[in-house]
Amino acid sequence: MEFTTGFVMEDNATRTGPDQRGAPRYTSLIRAAKLVCGQGEFVCVIRDVSATGVSLRTFHKLPTDAALALELQNGESYELELVRSEGFDASYRFDRPIEVDRLIRENWDFPKRGLRLNIMLPLLVSSLSGKATAVTLNLSQQGARIECDHVFAIDQRVTISGEHLPDIRCTVRWRRDANYGLVFEDTFSLRDFAMAAAKVQCPLLLQGCA
Repeated sequence: MEFTTGFVMEDNATRTGPDQRGAPRYTSLIRAAKLVCGQGEFVCVIRDVSATGVSLRTFHKLPTDAALALELQNGESYELELVRSEGFDASYRFDRPIEVDRLIRENWDFPKRGLRLNIMLPLLVSSLSGKATAVTLNLSQQGARIECDHVFAIDQRVTISGEHLPDIRCTVRWRRDANYGLVFEDTFSLRDFAMAAAKVQCPLLLQGCA
């Protein structure tokens, strides 16, 4: 699923009254990122950001670890401190002022790719030649990197299944030793991806979620 991202700058230097803030704020229409803590890695959406803090929204209850970091799709990470939360929305303070333009532009030192969560999950990989056990190294909405001792061919079609995942039809895109890159035939929506990740890592975050 593709998302359009845009930003609107609110220059608070031109404002007066109680709503005036110390740092200009930017509003992000949609920017997927992840919250990383001891409970796992969880999908979030950046709502707005300034040099001193950020507002986020998750698709389930917020992780409760005090030690928390925001990681962008390009791998850059920012340590966070909770300021306030309500439902699935929360505001956090950065541990030090950041370069807002750098976060917004999200510069890449390697080819751009979708949001990936580093989740290790036992799998069964099925193909016309038989079945083999494997483990995920990371997951995205569009695919997965797995480790498996069985040999699969490039462009071979397989199906992966796990305790917390539905059966997913895939195509093998690359192979390095026992590591394989799989592309899903049916991709996850961002919400379904977020919910699946929470179910695998910390099911308590799903309590009370519709």
